Amino acid sequence: MTAVLTAYVLMWPVIVFGVLFTIVRGFAKDIKKSRDQGHPII
Repeated sequence: MTAVLTAYVLMWPVIVFGVLFTIVRGFAKDIKKSRDQGHPII
Protein backbone atom coordinates (compact mmCIF):
# COMPACT_ATOMS: atom_id res chain seq x y z
CA MET A 1 0.00 0.00 0.00
CA THR A 2 2.88 2.36 0.76
CA ALA A 3 4.36 1.90 -2.70
CA VAL A 4 1.03 2.77 -4.35
CA LEU A 5 0.65 5.91 -2.24
CA THR A 6 4.25 6.91 -2.96
CA ALA A 7 3.75 6.46 -6.70
CA TYR A 8 0.51 8.47 -6.55
CA VAL A 9 2.21 11.35 -4.74
CA LEU A 10 5.26 11.33 -7.03
CA MET A 11 3.26 11.28 -10.27
CA TRP A 12 1.80 14.77 -9.70
CA PRO A 13 5.09 16.68 -10.07
CA VAL A 14 5.72 14.79 -13.32
CA ILE A 15 2.27 15.75 -14.65
CA VAL A 16 2.73 19.39 -13.60
CA PHE A 17 6.17 19.50 -15.22
CA GLY A 18 4.74 18.11 -18.45
CA VAL A 19 1.97 20.71 -18.56
CA LEU A 20 4.34 23.58 -17.76
CA PHE A 21 6.82 22.34 -20.36
CA THR A 22 4.08 22.28 -23.00
CA ILE A 23 2.95 25.82 -22.11
CA VAL A 24 6.50 27.21 -22.11
CA ARG A 25 7.33 25.49 -25.39
CA GLY A 26 4.25 26.97 -27.07
CA PHE A 27 5.02 30.41 -25.67
CA ALA A 28 8.61 30.19 -26.91
CA LYS A 29 7.35 29.28 -30.39
CA ASP A 30 5.03 32.30 -30.35
CA ILE A 31 7.88 34.60 -29.29
CA LYS A 32 10.12 33.27 -32.06
CA LYS A 33 7.37 33.61 -34.65
CA SER A 34 6.59 37.19 -33.62
CA ARG A 35 10.27 38.15 -33.69
CA ASP A 36 10.68 36.64 -37.15
CA GLN A 37 7.69 38.65 -38.38
CA GLY A 38 8.87 41.84 -36.63
CA HIS A 39 5.82 42.13 -34.38
CA PRO A 40 5.93 42.75 -30.62
CA ILE A 41 4.76 39.84 -28.47
CA ILE A 42 2.34 42.02 -26.53
